[in-house]
Parts: sequence; structure tokens; C-alpha cells
Amino acid sequence: MLSVIEQRKSVRQYDPTATISKEQLTKLLQAAGKAPSAWNLQHWHFIVFYGKEAQQKLLPIAYNQRQIVDASAVVAVLGDLQAHQKIDAVYDPLVAEGKMTKDIKETLAKQIESAYTNAQYARDAAFTNASLAAMQLMLAAKAEGFDTCAIGGFDPQAFMKTFHIPDRYVPVMLITIGKAAAPAHSSYRLPIDELTTWIQ
Repeated sequence: MLSVIEQRKSVRQYDPTATISKEQLTKLLQAAGKAPSAWNLQHWHFIVFYGKEAQQKLLPIAYNQRQIVDASAVVAVLGDLQAHQKIDAVYDPLVAEGKMTKDIKETLAKQIESAYTNAQYARDAAFTNASLAAMQLMLAAKAEGFDTCAIGGFDPQAFMKTFHIPDRYVPVMLITIGKAAAPAHSSYRLPIDELTTWIQ
């Protein structure tokens, strides 16, 4: 796993002839969906732009970045502002299997519903947890021989309007997936001791 982390780089130039199958993409999305999340509410939704026609529709929204159309696919990672509505879907199977009592489910449900009365919490949770899935998607892609780039440079309002995204969701990032046509740019990493505080 550490070797995958070392190998992953942000690739911006892709081979436009390289392809990825729906089966391969689904495998990567399933891996991303195993990311941790608060209360296991899985605060993400993936929109997959698959095929050049779909990617062309996304191109102007992503400020005409060439990687949008040259990549084999683009995944938009959305955060769920109403993840608390998944309580039953997430916990009822556990109750049915005897892995969780109804009382524990009800206790968790009350905690979750209370948290989601705060709109700022809902938004923070949407971004935080969807970002965990996004990182896991990029690592899974690298492990399967694909390159990626996380993109924050796009118009979220235009994205929502163009693709008729419900207000329940907030766009977090776009991720291009494909085969590199050129090496990733070199990047300098700050010494870890400058980014770490130890409390003992």
C-alpha cells in the first residue's frame, strides 16, 4: 500500500486513446465506497462522465482543461448534505442480522438527527467524508494501473445547473482517470517535522 501512495502523482496529460471499462470503473468506485465516514453514513455520490461526448459537456464547466476530455473518464465526487436520511438503510441490515440492537440504532439515530439540525455541520461533514472517498478512489486507481488528478478548478454552480443536480448534494471535486501521456510534474514536499506537532 505504501508503494501505491509513493507512486501516485497528479497527472494532467492523458493518452486520449486509452480506455477504461465500466467494469473497471465500477471496481474502483466500490473500493472508494469502502472509505470511512462519520456514523458510516457514506456521505458521497459519484457522477461518472464516461465517453468523450459526456466529457465534452463537462469541459467548459472545468474551464476547458484539456485533461477533462483526454482522460478515459471523469468522476465528480459530491458530498451529501442530507446523509442523515440514510440512517435506516445503513443500520437496519445490522439490526436484522443481530449485529446491532434496536436500542443502539435509536440512540445513534438521535445523535445523527441532532447533528444534522446544524447546517454548517452537514456541509462540513459532506466535504470531509466525500474527500475520504475521493482519496481512496485515487489510490485504488493507481493500484489498478491508472493515473488520476483531483480538480478543484471548476464552476460548481454551472455544474449543478447543467447536470440537474439536486440541492441535496454539493460538488466537492472532479477526478480525471486514465493513462498518463507525460510524467507528472515534480512537486516538493515540505519536511514532515514542519507539518507535525507531537504532544506527549
